[in-house]
Amino acid sequence: MGVFTNLRLNNLEDLFFVEIKDLYDAEQRITKALPKMKEAARSPQLKRAFDDHLRATEGQIERLRQVFSALGRTPEGETCEAMKGLIAESDEIVKAEGDPDVKDAALIAAAQRVEHYEISGYGTARTFAYRIGRADAARLLEATLNEEKQTDKKLTELAEASINVKAERS
Repeated sequence: MGVFTNLRLNNLEDLFFVEIKDLYDAEQRITKALPKMKEAARSPQLKRAFDDHLRATEGQIERLRQVFSALGRTPEGETCEAMKGLIAESDEIVKAEGDPDVKDAALIAAAQRVEHYEISGYGTARTFAYRIGRADAARLLEATLNEEKQTDKKLTELAEASINVKAERS
């Protein structure tokens, strides 16, 4: 939501549309960031995790398109300033010099910040969808929320089982 905006929030449905437009933009940005993160990673497991995340993100964008369609709206994004910032931070890590194992740990940390933002956004949007009587949209958003939680869990397991261990030894 930009600083100079004509944003009008007259009801929960208005707020719901702001949320899904924000998520739509955020997911679009993530699809551009993940290939760079994959390229910067050294760990084959982390590279695979970024590939898996990209495929899931593409599916999540399609699910958001279904939400827009079910509501009779055209898919559009509202600039997600938060995701722009999170991705700018990940770009700094991508460009960073130093020990590759430590860089992998930093990439996971950046990816998890993105996941936590998405978990918050999808949980909120899902709840709003239920409140405005759109169980169809809520179910689609819940499917994505569950995927986001699973991605976060996988990244945690990868970090704890190997990446952070290697970084600590550096």
